[in-house]
Amino acid sequence: MEIYFLALGILFAGALLSFVVKESWKFKVCSVFSFLSAILLLLPATAVILTGIPCGQTIYMSPVLGDVNFVIDPLSAFFVVVISFMSFLGTLYANGYMKPYFNKGMNISSHCFFLMMLITSMILVVTVQNALFFLIVWEMMSLSSFFLVIFEGEKKEVISAGIKYLIYMHISVIFIITAFVLLNIQANSLNFADFASVLQDNGTFANLVFLLAFAGFGIKAGFVPFHNWLPDAHPAAPTHVSGIMSGVMIKTGIYGILRVLLFVGIPSKLISYTVLVIAAISALYGVLYAITQHDIKRLLAYHSIENIGIIGIGIGVGMLGLAYGNSVVAILGFAGGILHILNHSIFKELLFFAAGSAYLKTHTRNIEKLGGLIKSMPYTALMFIVGSIAICGLPPFNGFISEFLIYAGMLQGIPASEINLFITLVFAIAALALVGTMAILCFTKASGIMFLGNPRSENAANVKEDVSRVMILPMGILAFLTFFIGMFPQYFIGGVLVPVSLFVRDEAAFPVFGSVIGLMDTISWYFLIFLVMLLVLFALRALMRRKEERHCTWGCGYNRPNNHMQYTASSYASLFISTLKPLFKRVSHIKKPKELFPKEAYYEQEIQDIEEAYIVKPLVMWDEKFLTKFERIQSGNIQQYILFGLIFLLVAIIGLIYFGG
Repeated sequence: MEIYFLALGILFAGALLSFVVKESWKFKVCSVFSFLSAILLLLPATAVILTGIPCGQTIYMSPVLGDVNFVIDPLSAFFVVVISFMSFLGTLYANGYMKPYFNKGMNISSHCFFLMMLITSMILVVTVQNALFFLIVWEMMSLSSFFLVIFEGEKKEVISAGIKYLIYMHISVIFIITAFVLLNIQANSLNFADFASVLQDNGTFANLVFLLAFAGFGIKAGFVPFHNWLPDAHPAAPTHVSGIMSGVMIKTGIYGILRVLLFVGIPSKLISYTVLVIAAISALYGVLYAITQHDIKRLLAYHSIENIGIIGIGIGVGMLGLAYGNSVVAILGFAGGILHILNHSIFKELLFFAAGSAYLKTHTRNIEKLGGLIKSMPYTALMFIVGSIAICGLPPFNGFISEFLIYAGMLQGIPASEINLFITLVFAIAALALVGTMAILCFTKASGIMFLGNPRSENAANVKEDVSRVMILPMGILAFLTFFIGMFPQYFIGGVLVPVSLFVRDEAAFPVFGSVIGLMDTISWYFLIFLVMLLVLFALRALMRRKEERHCTWGCGYNRPNNHMQYTASSYASLFISTLKPLFKRVSHIKKPKELFPKEAYYEQEIQDIEEAYIVKPLVMWDEKFLTKFERIQSGNIQQYILFGLIFLLVAIIGLIYFGG
């Protein structure tokens, strides 16, 4: 564990050093130090994954905290690998993305400090085994990410998103504290190792604690109905922060759920069904609202909700497998869910980074104002398309592998004689299939409108792909990983099975898993052959094609085409959205032409989140209305404040005399 603590020390040293070095070196320092820490952290984490033997160290902190255990077990090791590697790529990308901000007088030093502290706190969250210290580093993670979100704090919408994020994170921690307090009362200990003994074989209490923890960690993860912070915070943050938050940070919520599940052991059927249903709703809700978005980062944020739902479906299937004693279903469900944590972190960072490169050059996130970028930014376009294929779960990329495992788990469970399980799994399969279909619709819209056709505005008209190579490099690494995992899943699934073995103890069920891996490998190779054949056909076509002159397509007698004659993002998805009207709140913004030669006329339609519109906003308005009744107390009059103090003191004395006597 000395290497582990050295890695944390390097991250903290990089955070402090960023205050000292000159502006142009700050992100270089972050990149170097995060790289060194990632290398050091990968050593013990990889050793644990390969051997299955955890490593740890106990440190006495204080009379309050007592002994704090720092443990890298197979579950922690998996998350350490994901957090350290993906965070390094985020800091590397920031070197190029943040260059335009150097000359704007922005506080780059504090941004670098909080970026390094976010990485440090995430590593601590997944390795510390003391409830109180866990809450401290959990809060450190929330606060550091909050300051990263409000980097452009001069914008009103950024501050609003940051405050909303902070409020949700503190609601989250209330649920987690409540769960830990109940565990502490029963176990008379703060150490995670003692929690399992009070939860296992204690059905009602275990259900209560798990549901409280699921609510708390589910807010961080972005499960519906706890998701409202996510579509606002991701667009507000700089792109590298959005990538790290979406690809890595929200997975700490999944880690918390899995850790509490280890305390519980065999979950009840009640909480297993609850997790699966909430996860399926989250996946459908996320992708449905992603289709309606025109802000590319907001669109990707809703897809994070969708993919958290997919991860949750895998975990829910695994829990049902445990609850019904079907080890094969449990293995496939947990393996698919845990592997999708890695896969989502890869293709989601890739998509955010590609979107950030486009934003850096066009200065707009509105895909309605883009178009034709594949000609001017071919590398960025290619990276975004690769990420789009992966997130849609299509072979031969990594998203297909984890979703295939989840499908396999559900199909293995369908022959069950339990009618409730049968119906639930059938609907879950249908939900996951519908999610995949809608994801394809969404990303053909996003990719097509952004990168194909003609530029729809001046923002996209005169663009060159002169983004820094340090931005292209992490995107290239991520794109390669999406393909490599899709083609050679056996090398990664083997690493996933080690943390899965913590949940499923039946060793006899694991050999069945080999046939599933072989089937996935075969499918991926068939698709690779298909792609190679396509490339060969295109190459032959290029060689055989005669020298030709290019002309515009015949315009049917109309010789004034313009960019307004193309599909828009709204028109592309309107047919599908129109069939689901009750699920949206539509707000129209219209200015009708009133003059003979009007100077301006427009019609815009905004689709709002129904939960935000009908639950969150009314609650906020009621709260504001209630609190305004107390505004008169803050009069600014010192004499009045003294009077309030005297009244309070008098009431306290009377109460003490009355109740004391």
